[in-house]
Amino acid sequence: MEIKPIRSEKEYKAALQQLDKVFSAPEGTPEYDQAETLEILIEKYENENYKIEAPDPIEAIKYLIAEGYTSQKQLSKILGDKSKASLVLNKKRALSLNMIRSIHRELKIPLDLLVQEYQLSAT
Repeated sequence: MEIKPIRSEKEYKAALQQLDKVFSAPEGTPEYDQAETLEILIEKYENENYKIEAPDPIEAIKYLIAEGYTSQKQLSKILGDKSKASLVLNKKRALSLNMIRSIHRELKIPLDLLVQEYQLSAT
């Protein structure tokens, strides 16, 4: 087996196909070792070429609401009142430092995501 970095989309697709062939190999076999190596190379290529941008803070909060992890009512309690929650969710008011701390503590959204800049609504 020749081990080399994945440098192109063609090589990436070939590596995925090869991984598919050896993925279920029993531990201790050469195919198992090949699968582990391919996983590392594929992950490296994907991290360099398929970056996923983090959502802005408000989109992250809206996602938690949409998925049922929290509600707008709970967010109102976290932020202090219903109007603040509405203004924040509609991007008419920026998150303050105290809001960020409260959201992080209560909803477990990472601080580095919450402190990102985002565009406020014009209206």
